[in-house]
Amino acid sequence: MQPVTHRVTRRWRSALVAGLIGWGMSGGGAWALEPGLEAGISNEEHPTLALGLHHGFMAPPWLPRAFQPWSLQLAGRLLLLPGRNREASNAALILAPALRYTFAGGTFVEGGIGAALFLDAHLRDRELGTAGQFEDRLAMGWPLADGTLQLALAHYSNASLKPPNDGLEVLSLGYRWRL
Repeated sequence: MQPVTHRVTRRWRSALVAGLIGWGMSGGGAWALEPGLEAGISNEEHPTLALGLHHGFMAPPWLPRAFQPWSLQLAGRLLLLPGRNREASNAALILAPALRYTFAGGTFVEGGIGAALFLDAHLRDRELGTAGQFEDRLAMGWPLADGTLQLALAHYSNASLKPPNDGLEVLSLGYRWRL
């Protein structure tokens, strides 16, 4: 005989999975693919450039009104970290989901945790420890013309899985076009 808590947990998990499947099958108010370009600066004052593709899923209409401002954002980005003088360049492939809250008028805030794979675990004066990193990202944005202007702060770290774990921060300003 299973304890009551395990049965309740299984029911909640089943309800969550069914809801997510339903959201995906209903299209979840899917938006079109959005290409993006972000120019930034790292905490070492080196320039960065990110090219990305984003896809957002709005809350399905059958969810209560309180959930309607929320959306799920899925992003794939290529982060370029050019070297200066004799420094080696680096790059990272990033896959990151984010949760976005949109206010009246279109201004939004979003946050997410994703994965980044760097070409090299050495970045200028930083030792990342591993090429595989986690990305923590906070962003805010505003609608502008046929897209959105966005200010973002990202932190890359291997979560101390292997020392050293110097990490890297990137502050960027970007634009996403709606196709």
